[in-house]
Amino acid sequence: MQQIVECVPNFSNGRNPEVYNAIANAIRNVRGVQLLDVSADPDHNRTVITFVGSLAAVEEAAFQAIETAASLINLDVHEGEHPRIGATDVCPLIPVKGATIKECVDAAHRLASRVGSELGIATYLYGDAATRPDREKLSDIRKGQYEKWKEEVATEPARKPDYGPAEAKPWGATVIGVRPFLIAYNLYLNSDNADIAEKIARAVRFSSGGLRFVQAKGFLVEGQAQVSMNLTNFEKTPIYRVQEMVRREAARYGLHITKAELVGMTPQKAFMEAARWYLQLDDFRDEQVLEYRLYEEQESNLTPDAFLNAVAANTPTPGGGAAAALAGALAAALAQMVAGLTVGRKKYAAVDAEANAILQQAGDLRTQLTNAIDEDSAAFVAVMEAWRDKTVEGKAKEEAIEAATTHAGNVPLRVARLSRDVARLALTIAEIGNNNAVTDAAAGVMMARAAVETAALNVKINGTGLQDKALAQSWQTEVDELIAEVNDMAAKVTDIAAQRGGF
Repeated sequence: MQQIVECVPNFSNGRNPEVYNAIANAIRNVRGVQLLDVSADPDHNRTVITFVGSLAAVEEAAFQAIETAASLINLDVHEGEHPRIGATDVCPLIPVKGATIKECVDAAHRLASRVGSELGIATYLYGDAATRPDREKLSDIRKGQYEKWKEEVATEPARKPDYGPAEAKPWGATVIGVRPFLIAYNLYLNSDNADIAEKIARAVRFSSGGLRFVQAKGFLVEGQAQVSMNLTNFEKTPIYRVQEMVRREAARYGLHITKAELVGMTPQKAFMEAARWYLQLDDFRDEQVLEYRLYEEQESNLTPDAFLNAVAANTPTPGGGAAAALAGALAAALAQMVAGLTVGRKKYAAVDAEANAILQQAGDLRTQLTNAIDEDSAAFVAVMEAWRDKTVEGKAKEEAIEAATTHAGNVPLRVARLSRDVARLALTIAEIGNNNAVTDAAAGVMMARAAVETAALNVKINGTGLQDKALAQSWQTEVDELIAEVNDMAAKVTDIAAQRGGF
């Protein structure tokens, strides 16, 4: 099943497009995520960005966004209507499909640890990821906002972050958490009386004795009374139940619902449950929906036709460099698989910690190598554009070509280095991992060797076009060393596979 995790980070700038677009671009540049929405509010001076992807890809994109925001936003000069504590104020992870709350909680801890250690940002965990009861609510962590936090973080034990330094920095703190999908849902009434809308909201919302997982308030919107709601767990308090309660409360005042409004996005499951209830389709199954069934059929086809067709096309990209990155990513995936088949097994309890570390490291390498597929193609295109650019001449043109060529060589060089690192992990898990999967680990080493050797070809060919011959020679020397190293690992893993596999 395809894994879909949503991330909705809030950034403390909604007035400068250069800032929030730079953050959005940092997210877009991570392969495997899809940016769905950038919503900037100048009054609140806040931007909410929505993106989805696999858990690993979302985790990486969130890190890149937090890093970018910290470099561009200074809370000492920030003003806005919305409460805030940091440049990246809050960053929730929301499981949508193929991912559990626990998996997202583990990811939140990894992300918070990395943000704290690598970026030096004080990081707190909230929601399902909270480390203590008084931090489950975002509002409790953010109490007093940035200004109060700045005064207390270094001296008050209650302010000590879960990860990162307990010291005030101009980017403030970041709150990372896990929560169920939140649905913003509004119901309009045939009245212009906001007081009645507020009375209905009071009856519906949990804090006033109403439905669990419902936040509600009454407003007057364009002359019409509105019951505005956030449904914080639609699986436990479904939309149809909320709808019917508002309908019944409105009837007390001789009113009815005139229309409903969905703000933002929602999972399909929320409306499938409403359809089952209102249509009384008690035995209605997802696979009875034509689009669901077609999607499942497409999802079950694992053949990477799109990439293969793109390589086979009579265009220069994607080419050998992209193929090398893919081979490295496949090698990392194999190492992940074998580590996953080792972790938690009683027979391999003695190596559980080491196998778990390999599992995480291989996942990180797979993400980086997957991102390099597009990076390699883009680097080649940049070289071609530098050659074709007729607006630049003479020394400036030579410098542009040299810079593009250098980058085009550095990308496959990084692929070769990463793939060598993958080979090391695959070799180690072949030695200590699940015996039944030793040949898969060996295949990972062999695939990584192919990635290194293929990437090395691209490094060398770019080196021939460099004016900086010393740099070209250093590339040549390094890739030769990388090839020798992975060849040695390939020989070792062949022996290991024969011994442990019994052939």
